Amino acid sequence: MSNRKWFTFMLALGSVALTVALTVAQAGATPAKHKGNNMYQINITLDDAVITASLDDTPTVRDFIARLPMTVKLEDYAATEKITYLPHKLNTEGAPAGVDPAIGDIAYYAPWGNIAIYYKDFGYSPGLIKLGEITSGMAHLKFSGAKQATIELIHTN
Repeated sequence: MSNRKWFTFMLALGSVALTVALTVAQAGATPAKHKGNNMYQINITLDDAVITASLDDTPTVRDFIARLPMTVKLEDYAATEKITYLPHKLNTEGAPAGVDPAIGDIAYYAPWGNIAIYYKDFGYSPGLIKLGEITSGMAHLKFSGAKQATIELIHTN
């Protein structure tokens, strides 16, 4: 094989290797750059009652579920939501500037570092990041005062 053919062959081989490397790198980076298709299922246990919820696949949710299981105190806030403060703030990478929560939404309020579960409608809040929503057991949030709750991951899709 002549030097010219050898050089052309090596150049083509290098081009194929670079294309494969870039494709693999892009495939590996994609989930971190946008919302994934995974959903996480959690249980929130209050006494003998169980509330189930689905959480989206976002950096904030992944940081939250990495801390589960956890036992927290759920308290009423503004007759609209049950809240609990986390010992450490969650990752907010790629999160929107705020959201307008609906009844049943579970959110993270970044400025205060607390989880909020909405049982009444509320308006847009800057710094609020939706994590997911209650799928069953909403009625169990109709309690006054504070209750101890255990939050645990039960399933990943």
